[in-house]
Amino acid sequence: MISERHFFFPWFSLRAAGVALLGLAGQASADVRLSSLFTDHMVMQRGRPVPVWGWADEGEKVTVEFRGVKLSATTKDGKWMVKLPPQKAGGPETLKVAGHNRLEVRDVLVGEVWFCSGQSNMEWPMTRSFQPDQDIANSANPNLRLYTVPKRKSASPAANVPSKWVESGPETVKSFSAVAYYFGRDLQKALGVPVGLIHTSWGGSPAEAWIRHDLLSAKDDYRTSIIENYNNAYSKFVEDREKFLAAKQAGTAGDAKPPQPPFWTPGELYNGMIAPLIPYAVQGAIWYQGESNAGRAHQYRSLFADMIQNWRDDWGQGPFPFLLVQLAPWDKNRKRSLEEITKEPVESDWAELREAQALATTTLPRVGMAVITDAGDKDDIHPAKKAPAGERLALAARRIAYGEKILHSGPIYRSMARKGSRIEIDFSHVGNGLEARGGELTGFSIAGADKKFVWAKAAIQGQKVVVESPDVPLPVAVRFGWHEFPVVNLYNSAGLPASPFRTDDFPMVTKPKR
Repeated sequence: MISERHFFFPWFSLRAAGVALLGLAGQASADVRLSSLFTDHMVMQRGRPVPVWGWADEGEKVTVEFRGVKLSATTKDGKWMVKLPPQKAGGPETLKVAGHNRLEVRDVLVGEVWFCSGQSNMEWPMTRSFQPDQDIANSANPNLRLYTVPKRKSASPAANVPSKWVESGPETVKSFSAVAYYFGRDLQKALGVPVGLIHTSWGGSPAEAWIRHDLLSAKDDYRTSIIENYNNAYSKFVEDREKFLAAKQAGTAGDAKPPQPPFWTPGELYNGMIAPLIPYAVQGAIWYQGESNAGRAHQYRSLFADMIQNWRDDWGQGPFPFLLVQLAPWDKNRKRSLEEITKEPVESDWAELREAQALATTTLPRVGMAVITDAGDKDDIHPAKKAPAGERLALAARRIAYGEKILHSGPIYRSMARKGSRIEIDFSHVGNGLEARGGELTGFSIAGADKKFVWAKAAIQGQKVVVESPDVPLPVAVRFGWHEFPVVNLYNSAGLPASPFRTDDFPMVTKPKR
């Protein structure tokens, strides 16, 4: 077993020096320095205290001036910080910082700031989204600003990130997160104030890479199933590397390739890509991730909620809004026809992951979800249609973060009632009613006490859906959209799709066998 203090060894020697230099550069220089989050074209969060920080010589007095307010701080342990009072939306303004030297941050706007994180579907750029040319061409907006955090793994919390704010436009948007852009575009239009987006994501990353290592260590489940699994995998890598080097030296390695260390280290992306953003004042977060945790969907029920709470606690802003994209439809087996996919109901770890995502909206305050069952790609884990995800996240933000009285979610399962051979399903978020788009309702299955699900007939009756099958005279449970690639067509009057669900508590395929 590797001791915890050597936990990050596989890549530490490659990156630690650069990370350390980022944190120490301000301490080693006589000049006052700002965090690189404070650059020209930045957006400052309105309506809450705004931390401004950087580095300078020990004991140096640093003065920050903004909109006529001057605040000073004395540098301690190489770092200084002031908190500007809550600001009203507007700009452009100039942020001035003075110590041994003077700095000016120009073209500062005050409005709404969101950070945007996750794995590849959040990282997916505009140029690779669905028919992006017109949207890119029309993307010029001086009131929408973008900031991309470079990919960085770190053994300990990094102090800074080498990036800068840019104004939205065809040249800056094309490589920016498509989901984040569509979210920001719609939100800025709806609110009429400046919006800043901080994009920090990495394709393929599991949720545990985005959580503080000490929090993972504090829970038995995570310590054994995540940290110890990593340590065991790394121990095997060390052993295999030694064997490979010995074989290479003896000339017996042949065409063998050197073994590779485990790719994702728990906590490393939190350290490298989240920690340096704290405590930049923000409104909330959007999140698109889960594919890499689908095989452990049961664990994600707690892991995801713990990650949200981790970020909220560390920002110290209370339960800021956290909005997620539910996993898109995708056929793991690929290239199958719809007839093959829908032949019969199946168990599904992806369906269980969607359920884990939805669970966070009921167990934590101010968590919203964008459902995209109508925007998947059967043969591609990266559906090109990113606009629906971003647009629905913006709707959720308008309701959860800003209190607009709008219908922001598709139908959500609320309760069931058995009426003889039928089961009636009641939903919230129905608006002016439920709709079946494109014909009769699809995607509903039903089961009796034997727990064997069969496809069912479903029909809308008022605000409810009635589900039945002649093969199940005494039903006990209903499922909807329970598949990697759900084929479903239930919407509300606002054109928002219903979230997949199950009414049963039967054993999950991803629940550990203990």
